Amino acid sequence: MRACRAITITSHTRVAAADVVAIVNPLAGAGAAAHVAEARVALLNAHFAASRIAGAVHLTARPHHAGELARDAVASRARLIVAWGGDGTINEVGSALAGSSVPLGVIPAGSGNGFASELGIPRAPAAAIETALHGRPRAIDAGELDGRLFFNIAGIGFDAAIAEQFNTRALGRRGMGPYVRIGLREAFRYRAARYRIRLDDERFDTSALLIAFANGREYGNRIRVAPQAKMDDGKLEAMIVEDRPPLSRLWSGRHLALGTADKAPRVIARSIESATIASDVEMVYHRDGEPGRAAGEVTVRIRPRILTVMVPA
Repeated sequence: MRACRAITITSHTRVAAADVVAIVNPLAGAGAAAHVAEARVALLNAHFAASRIAGAVHLTARPHHAGELARDAVASRARLIVAWGGDGTINEVGSALAGSSVPLGVIPAGSGNGFASELGIPRAPAAAIETALHGRPRAIDAGELDGRLFFNIAGIGFDAAIAEQFNTRALGRRGMGPYVRIGLREAFRYRAARYRIRLDDERFDTSALLIAFANGREYGNRIRVAPQAKMDDGKLEAMIVEDRPPLSRLWSGRHLALGTADKAPRVIARSIESATIASDVEMVYHRDGEPGRAAGEVTVRIRPRILTVMVPA
């Protein structure tokens, strides 16, 4: 990479030519602290300068802005694009890079950081930046649900209802604590739907608390829904958790912390390449923690080796 003084570009400016483009969510993991954005920009620029890299830093200013900036960076022929944020920011940037030759660097700053944890990417920003700039490239799969990609986990039902409520919380009021509180409340309130499910050529008709499709093992914070998942095996791990009474929901939840969800009672676990999920009610789903809704039927499929990520050397 050519030597050049690192530069910073404001969030409303289009991406200029640079070897490395960093896309920073200034709010992820920052709460209401106004100085965090400046500190992140300064740290990135210091690493660019120390490595004699032509770098540009962009701050996101609105939903979906990270994806726009990433597409601009690809068009400007950046050699590496770095995403600093939570799994939602990483999903936006990764979706823009999928299918291209441009690798993704990750600096985790979300509530769970399941994607970064799965790939062994450090949580400490300085170490994560070094991994992004000087690590090794690794090709990984992605899943696709309802026409859009996910790189870690997508789900329909209970976990999606939690994600939907969690994402309505004000910045500074997120984190693991609120996530757990929402989950405990929904364990008593959530009403499971009935689904018609096809996993490859196998069919089920069941009342499901949760239907998860996992490319990685964990949501984040060591909460593992699919302990057998691998990000580069050309498969998704489908986990169908059949409905159960509220107290049983809570007791069964221990398997997530123990990493034994595939051994829990009334759980159907399959390694798959494609699936369809249909219901007579509107389905709540999430992709990498970002919620959505669909009526009728959604399709799921694996997209093998579609994204390159920088991981520790």
